[in-house]
Amino acid sequence: MGSDEKVSTLRKKHGIILEDRKILTLTGVKDVSGFDEQKVVLITELGELTIKGSDLRINDFSNDSGEISLEGNVDSLIYAEAKQTQGGFFTKIFK
Repeated sequence: MGSDEKVSTLRKKHGIILEDRKILTLTGVKDVSGFDEQKVVLITELGELTIKGSDLRINDFSNDSGEISLEGNVDSLIYAEAKQTQGGFFTKIFK
């Protein structure tokens, strides 16, 4: 198995389906970092995703499949800036 095949089997695809700004289904979700009625913070395959709105509630979350379903009034979907890792000794030398 090549290195590209290993990466694709370990990483789940990340997708978003938003219906009428009321029903949100996401794939490629690793974890729920926090949630309340105004904000849901998810850890996805592509980084942290913050969902803002009102009357937000999680209907279903499967850690095995990485799928989550939310309902409520969705106002925004915001990805956090990818954080740069500090790296080790060799990373600093070969910069």
